[in-house]
Amino acid sequence: MVAAAQTATDGTRIRLLSYNIQVGINTMKAHHYLTHSWRHLVPHRRRFNNLDSIAHQISGYDIVGLQEVDAGSLRSNHVNLTEYLAQKASFPFWHHRINRKLGNIAQHSSGMLFRLRPSEIVVHKLPGLIPGRGVCMARFGNKDNPLVVFNIHLSLSSRARKNQLEYITDLIHDYEHVIIMGDLNTSPDSEEMQSLFRRTRLNPPEEQLNTFPSWQPNLHFDHILVSDRLMIEHVSVLNHSYSDHLPIAMDVMVPDNIHLV
Repeated sequence: MVAAAQTATDGTRIRLLSYNIQVGINTMKAHHYLTHSWRHLVPHRRRFNNLDSIAHQISGYDIVGLQEVDAGSLRSNHVNLTEYLAQKASFPFWHHRINRKLGNIAQHSSGMLFRLRPSEIVVHKLPGLIPGRGVCMARFGNKDNPLVVFNIHLSLSSRARKNQLEYITDLIHDYEHVIIMGDLNTSPDSEEMQSLFRRTRLNPPEEQLNTFPSWQPNLHFDHILVSDRLMIEHVSVLNHSYSDHLPIAMDVMVPDNIHLV
């Protein structure tokens, strides 16, 4: 479950992690989707024990993209889970975006955690038949030569994903140093992903990194994609079964002229 990549010597190393945490639900078998379904609607005592374990695992990274978090509703005991993980894992900076509000029951969100202070955060709405999905862009360094990091969670429909990736292609067009992380709900060899690689400077993964389902991963749905100006030192899937997805991690060397700090 580990893939070694190129070795870099110049620049600043940053450690990246992308994780769909399924609102802190520890899904270990397919039948848990049915037997644990109530946990998507109401609080349960094990959720925060599981989140504490997640916080421990993500604490060694510089930028973390989170999918399927809650911004504070009944099911999360009205706790913003992005903020909770930021505090537990000692991240000084964090940001969340509410994708879809279901009254007091659920506040579907995505989140980002940072050890480096972003110089700018911009949120964009993604196209789709069901509104709500979006992409968060964090910019580091100056406007002339920045590093931009996108956190996304794409739709289940291939047609919607195609439209969303076309929109993201336009967003990243003018940037040389780009990182996209998230649950893309599709594999690198899908038509919509191949179109993304053809139309951008993003490098396709060198090998299959299966992340879903966590108890028997056979699908490469979670990704960290980087542009060709960034050097990958190491990429791996972590065997931490605190969700129905496994997290994916990557170490990247960023050129010193980006001025991250």
